[in-house]
Amino acid sequence: MKVVVLTDFNETAKGIIRRAAIDAEFHFYPTTSLNVVPEQLIREMDVYYTHSPLPLPEQAPFLRWVQAHSAGVDHLISNPLFLRKNQAGASAPEVILTTASGVHGINITEYIVMMMLGLAHHLPVAFGMMHQGEWDGNRARYIPAELYGATVGIIGYGAIGGRTAQICRALGMQVLAMRKGISGPGDSDEVKFYQRSQLHAMLSQSDYVVLAAPLTPETYRIIDSEALAAMKRTACLINIGRGDLVDEAALIAALNGGVIAGAALDVFAREPLPMDSPLWNMDNVILTPHIAGITPNYERRAAELFALNLQHFQAGERLVNQVDIARGY
Repeated sequence: MKVVVLTDFNETAKGIIRRAAIDAEFHFYPTTSLNVVPEQLIREMDVYYTHSPLPLPEQAPFLRWVQAHSAGVDHLISNPLFLRKNQAGASAPEVILTTASGVHGINITEYIVMMMLGLAHHLPVAFGMMHQGEWDGNRARYIPAELYGATVGIIGYGAIGGRTAQICRALGMQVLAMRKGISGPGDSDEVKFYQRSQLHAMLSQSDYVVLAAPLTPETYRIIDSEALAAMKRTACLINIGRGDLVDEAALIAALNGGVIAGAALDVFAREPLPMDSPLWNMDNVILTPHIAGITPNYERRAAELFALNLQHFQAGERLVNQVDIARGY
């Protein structure tokens, strides 16, 4: 079995991966460019680990599995590598695709809670005062909203959404969540679940709305002007998923018009965020440059996940985080 790994793993991570399949032939390339891999090796590889560059189906006829370095695969899933035509003419999966979902559940959850606290305690206003070098003695501007007793609505209840719910419950918050695949309310003792058709009902009860869903045709701009109008005027939006989960123009209008109170955004429709975007100058917004998923433990966790999947792959078992091509995640 030939395994090509296209990322800059350190030696510890490489060791974790090698030990999972001692009979495999590993080729590690500390780059994100497929051009450095010999054409013959691409043709012969069985397993491929990558950030994003993919070969064409005819370039890798023996490829059976692609492990993505990221949790989101909206940039990969439409590649013809993952479809073939059977005798009936219907599309069917040809190459398995798996994601790194769960690798950054811990640090992104911490980011989400940090942003809820930052918005609740008006940190954008405080940072503005600090950068202007002016003491603002109007204490009324800094009266915080407490997270205890507040309600968070989570859109996308995967590894990140589930851990966020756990931490929010520990802070004394009420947790609502929307996830695909439930036929009824599906409530537990700790989380009240909603179907897609009940989105606005969930939004109307939420003090914080967290976007942690994958980008699919169904979730594209799931937060539009109507969804924003359904939110409380005191509510805040936090997006760590994908920029196109939100209609950005509608969000800007809602923030300017007091439809919602604030937002914390790590992802955007265009990245880098254009310098002429009004979001840069809003005192009720916190912006970060798509860094919520960064953690010093990413390589180790990603290597451990890949190693586990290598063991499953060799045993002919279903892989962890295997993508349903039809669903898009």
